[in-house]
Amino acid sequence: MGDWTGALNLEVEDRKGKTVAKKVYFQGAFKVMRPIYHDESGQACYYLLNPGGGYLDGDRYQMKISLAEKAKLTLTTQSATKVYKTPNNFAYQEAEISLQPGSYLEYLPDPLIAYQNAKYKQKNVIRMDKTATFLYSDIVTPGWSPDGERFSYQTVQLLNEIYVDNELVVYDHIRLNPATQNMKGLGFMEGFSHLGSMIVVGKQTNSSLLDQLYSAIDMNSDDYKLGLSLLAVPGLIIRVLAHSTQVIEKLFSELHRMVSQEWFNTEPSFLRKY
Repeated sequence: MGDWTGALNLEVEDRKGKTVAKKVYFQGAFKVMRPIYHDESGQACYYLLNPGGGYLDGDRYQMKISLAEKAKLTLTTQSATKVYKTPNNFAYQEAEISLQPGSYLEYLPDPLIAYQNAKYKQKNVIRMDKTATFLYSDIVTPGWSPDGERFSYQTVQLLNEIYVDNELVVYDHIRLNPATQNMKGLGFMEGFSHLGSMIVVGKQTNSSLLDQLYSAIDMNSDDYKLGLSLLAVPGLIIRVLAHSTQVIEKLFSELHRMVSQEWFNTEPSFLRKY
């Protein structure tokens, strides 16, 4: 395992319309539950587990996910990712994801909670065939601090690289550093405390879908600010600023539902654990 605190390797394939594991390997403080099938579609759902309860100083996690042709997978977490005080070295997590022709991955982790003096870096690299489909979301939440300060963590850095047919098509880099940035200012959190992102890449994406998503959003709401735009390839990205996790989760749930109905004529499964 090298110097990884936890490592996971999951390979799945389609067998007669049902997605099953071809290879499952995990070691250290990173585990995966047995697959769950929420409906008759054959799409598998795996829950990621961190037995340690949170990320600590110097923790390093590696995840490799591979979907064979036509495999369909939902990947989520059992609970929020909690990053505690990291006085010496930042906590780090990386994911390498491979999507073969016609495959579909929903990667929907629970919120990331960064507590006082936390330093966290995350990198996701997705390599996908042009006929594959990828849906991803994340939510950054400030954790509790003794003085009640919302942005008491030191650094949160999230990097997403998406390659379609080996060409880099999405490079999304978020870096929040409250010590050097005016988190309440324009271009940062603008008075909000929670940040959500959703990225969708799939050949089915078009301006009609974008219009449908816009119609489901109250752009005049005081509870959140939202931006939505098409990517250079068939796909879209959504960014949300809000005052609570629940507001972002509700928005993402509705947008996820609309995408699933438009693309697959199905309803997404309910994944929350509480």
